[in-house]
Amino acid sequence: MAGVPIISIGFNNMVLTQKIVAIINPNSLPMRKLKEEARQRGKLIDATEGKKTRSIIITESDHIILSAIQPETLAQRIKGSSDNEIQEQ
Repeated sequence: MAGVPIISIGFNNMVLTQKIVAIINPNSLPMRKLKEEARQRGKLIDATEGKKTRSIIITESDHIILSAIQPETLAQRIKGSSDNEIQEQ
């Protein structure tokens, strides 16, 4: 997928950066409820490979993706991919 900005969310899993709405910390009660509601609706994607969930990624399609990577690290990867996109243009 040349030219499409993607980021690694761990364990060889990738997400299109343009589809991400938010990256949030999973440790609050509202985020745990959000995760459970997504599971019940069939919209939960667990990309943690059994590791501790360190971030929750919310997408445009209302999918909830769990990642074992810290939100700050994911944000840096997104910033890096957008910087590369600007340099390519």
